[in-house]
This record gives sequence, structure tokens and C-alpha cells, in this order.
Amino acid sequence: MSGPLAGYVVVDLTRALAGPHAAMMLGDLGARVIKVEQPGSGDDTRGWGPPFAGSESTYFLSCNRNKQSIALDLKSDDGQATLEALIRKADVLLENFRAGVLDRLGFTTTRLLELNPRLVVLSITGFGHDGPEAGRAGYDQIAQGEAGLMSLTGSGPDDPQRVGVPIGDLLAGMYGAYGVVSALLERERTGRGQVVRTSLLASIVGVHAFQGTRWTVAGEVGRAQGNHHPSIAPYGLFRCAGGQVQIAVGSEGLWQRFCAEFGLDPQEPGLATNAERVAAGSRLVERVEGVFAALGPDELLERLAAAGVPAGRVRTLDEVYGWPQTRSQGLLIDVEHASIGEITLPGPPLRFFDPTGPDGEVETTRADHAAPPVLNADEEEIRSWLAG
Repeated sequence: MSGPLAGYVVVDLTRALAGPHAAMMLGDLGARVIKVEQPGSGDDTRGWGPPFAGSESTYFLSCNRNKQSIALDLKSDDGQATLEALIRKADVLLENFRAGVLDRLGFTTTRLLELNPRLVVLSITGFGHDGPEAGRAGYDQIAQGEAGLMSLTGSGPDDPQRVGVPIGDLLAGMYGAYGVVSALLERERTGRGQVVRTSLLASIVGVHAFQGTRWTVAGEVGRAQGNHHPSIAPYGLFRCAGGQVQIAVGSEGLWQRFCAEFGLDPQEPGLATNAERVAAGSRLVERVEGVFAALGPDELLERLAAAGVPAGRVRTLDEVYGWPQTRSQGLLIDVEHASIGEITLPGPPLRFFDPTGPDGEVETTRADHAAPPVLNADEEEIRSWLAG
């Protein structure tokens, strides 16, 4: 396998989405990821559907590429012995059990690092490993609500909405993978592993961005306000003839160009500065949609591009995956699945390049992707490897 983490071994004890997504990210970077699953049923997401492709859950397929699978009963002597052998040979262990479960199985943090002092352990929970609510189970939509994200998402303050993907899980996986790579880098200096912890709560609070400081510094509580930005205007989704477009007028220079293209007065009272335009709210939306009313989306986007104003359409997912730009970025990969044949998966979002090639820049991104494994597909190979 190729990639920055080629040669590293990751033992993935996680299930559902946050942990599997972190492990998949490490696999995309070239690590050997061994997914440990419950005998008989496997990862919970193997049963999450419809839709299914044959007997395979498309949910499971979304977060388990570039992994091997072995089924182990961690309460049995063989399961514990095999896991212990995996830990001794691993660089990274990922787990997202509820607090205390791994301890009760006999694999406390102390025990893990006794077995392998160089081991990096990533542990993901719903609400944190300590504090007054550490024991709570973590599910994405609950975390989106508890961590404030739903209060910022929707058509208005009385219409809280979840994000259309399990963003808390995904962010926890991303932060977790980032923490693992950082710990591996530190291990190069110290020779020792360590424990990395994150949670769905932490991952969502970690991306509050300006909405966080809006409260902590300015004392304002952000609320959902639909498809228009709370601090930049005009920035959002606007109706036009037969459709909608999005624009992002993020500077006064862009405002000047926007007005020149569409015959508006950039110094119109109440709209001359960004702060005034934000305060104007619906009045500004009406002015912009008024000049867009006679223009269809294609013509409007052409004129916005000619004026240098960032703009775009709202694509459905079939349109996204059919867009040549998506394929050009390596965001679709074709793999051969053991039970359903050739399938296309969303690909990894990172690309790597060597700028010192004899003929110029050469892409070194991992290209040999593996389909998500069927349950226990790699037991024989993994046991043979452990036996030396």
C-alpha cells in the first residue's frame, strides 16, 4: 500500500460512524486497518438500511473502505488473546465503547500501554470521558441538538433542523484522525504512545467558529435564520426566474462590482456598508431578488462569473457525482466488492503530490483502494500474520 501512513497498523474496535470514519481516513492514508467486529452480526451499520446493495448496507459501505475484517468475541479466551496479539503489533488502537466497557473487558489504558508502550489510543465518546454527563450514550442527532448546532440550522429560530449528514459523528472522526496523526508524530520524538480523546460534543463545539465567539465575546446568541449569512450580506440563496442561485459578496470591492453589473447604487442609503446590509435583512433580499427576477439561473451565473462575484447553484447528489469536476478531484473511486462486484464509492478528500519529479509535479495519492470488507473476510490472513 502507498500513502503517508504506509507501514502503520491500526486496530479498529469501533462501530457505527465516528470511529469507523476516523479509521477509514487512516486507511486512505495507507495504514493497514484491521476492523474487529462482533461475530455473526458485525458492525451495527451492516444492518442499517435500506438502501442495501444485495445484502450489503450502503451505510456500512460509506465508512469502511480500505480495511480488513476479523470477527472476535472479546469476552472469549480466544478473542482476548487475539486482540492482545493485535495490540502488541499495532501502532494505533481506536475504540468508541461507552465509558468503562473496555476496562471491564480487561483492556484498561494502563494495560494497553503495558502491552505496547508505543501504542496510540484514540477513544471517542458522545459527551466526553469525564464531567457530570460522561456516561451518556452518543448519537449524532442528539449531539447536534445538545451542542447547539440545530439551534443555528433551519429557516428560523422556531424551526431547528439537523444537518443532512451525521456531522457530529463525521467531525469526531476527523478530529480523532487528526489527533492520531499528531500523536504518531510526537512518538517520533518521545518513543512513547499516548491516549487521544474526543467526543461528538467536543467536535461540534469545535466548529462553532464565529457563532461561538459571537456569544463568548459579544454576548449575542446566534439563531437559525435560513439561507442568509448572519454577518455578511448579500451572502446566501436568492430566487431568480425559474430557479435559485447562491452568491457570496464578501467584501466592499465585490459589492461595488455586483452593483455595477446589475444596475444598483452601491451607496444607496442603508446599504452602503456590510453592517448596514446585514441590518437591512429582508429589504436587501428584496432588492437583490428584484434584479434577479428577469434572469434564469444559467444566464445569471454567467453574469456573476463575468463580474467576478462568487456564485453557484444548489446541486442534488446525483448532479454532484455526475459533475466532471467531482471526478477530476479523485472524489469517486471504483472498487471490486467481494459480494456485489464492481461499485463506485465516494473517495478520500485529500491528494498528495511530489513537486520534485523529473517531469514536474507527480501525484502520489493512494490509488489502490480496497472495497469495504465482508464480515470476517480476512481472519485467515490476519491470524497467519499474527503467527509470524
